[in-house]
Amino acid sequence: MDKYENNEILQEEYVEDPLYKISFENAKLEEENNNLKRTVQFYQTELEKYRNPPFIISEVLSITKDEKAIIKLPNQSNFLVNIVQEQIGKIKSGDLVMNEQKSLVVVNKVDLTKNFAVENYLIIDNNSKTSWNDIGGLKEEVEKVKEVLELPLLKPKLFEEIGITPPKGILLYGPPGTGKTMIAKALAKETNATFIELVGSELVQKFIGEGAKLVKDLFELAKKKSPTIIFIDEIDAIASKRIENGTSGEREVQRTFMQLLGEIDGFDSLSNVKIIAATNRVDILDEAITRPGRLERHIEISQPNKEGRIEILKIHTKNMKIEKTIDLNEIAEKTENFTGAELKALTTEAGYLAIRNKKKKISQKFLLDAIEIVKKEEENYEILNSSFN
Repeated sequence: MDKYENNEILQEEYVEDPLYKISFENAKLEEENNNLKRTVQFYQTELEKYRNPPFIISEVLSITKDEKAIIKLPNQSNFLVNIVQEQIGKIKSGDLVMNEQKSLVVVNKVDLTKNFAVENYLIIDNNSKTSWNDIGGLKEEVEKVKEVLELPLLKPKLFEEIGITPPKGILLYGPPGTGKTMIAKALAKETNATFIELVGSELVQKFIGEGAKLVKDLFELAKKKSPTIIFIDEIDAIASKRIENGTSGEREVQRTFMQLLGEIDGFDSLSNVKIIAATNRVDILDEAITRPGRLERHIEISQPNKEGRIEILKIHTKNMKIEKTIDLNEIAEKTENFTGAELKALTTEAGYLAIRNKKKKISQKFLLDAIEIVKKEEENYEILNSSFN
């Protein structure tokens, strides 16, 4: 029961008392007045937000000797502007700052986390669950990755003592679905590193004109979260062979590519940041990215042979309920030219067939039927893809 209800009871008891009536009405009006004041104050605060003009966000390129800033606006225009007195000495090159619209005077610094807005466009995994045991049919390839990247991350002193310089990164090439991404994720898990994935084609499509800055921020973020594995898929989208007279869009891509080369050159080979790039078109890559000192080790990730397919099938069926009569050797023989991704899809499809037929275990027949389903889906995909091309 609130105070008004209590007052109403008292009012009934002392209904003949005029002084009480006046006191009760005054208390009620005073409470209403306070509520109205709070409402007015709230709307005045909100109104003030609309009256304040918005600020322009720019990047500081450098600070001059007379404490002025050279800034770059989002439209790529550069200006020499003043800095408000209280921010002099606090602003440095590379900062994002707020500028007054008319004079472009620097009025404040944007929080440091601004550099990592790039996180919104990356796949970042601090706890990868893919391990070397989850990768089948790539024993030799995995050993090469361990030797080239895992060992320098886990035991850098070995390389310092012997006096050799390990590669900064590697290039994985081969058809889609063969396990390139899984290798990068497994390396991140085995070295307790942060896994950062960036698709080269998205970099071109979403950040035309801003690609170079994104690459710079990517490496800053990687250093902050080190040890880090940077995985750049479809690297050919930004690292294909350069041409002399291209369109403006192609020139932007080349600037992004040059920034990438500069960032790779800018860190030590024994640092806690390693790069894994992947492509389906190794033949069109610029030699600048594959030369010694950059991505000098090239590892082909091809379709698995029969033994590799059996190994992959065992991995994907180990947690599935299967009949004892399952013959993975027969399945492997009938899946020639299947990639690891297609073999995984095959086992998943066999599981769906068991569910549709209300069976609690997967039989050999379901696996054989699933082969035909996956083949048909692949044929449909190729027809669809050729129609767009």
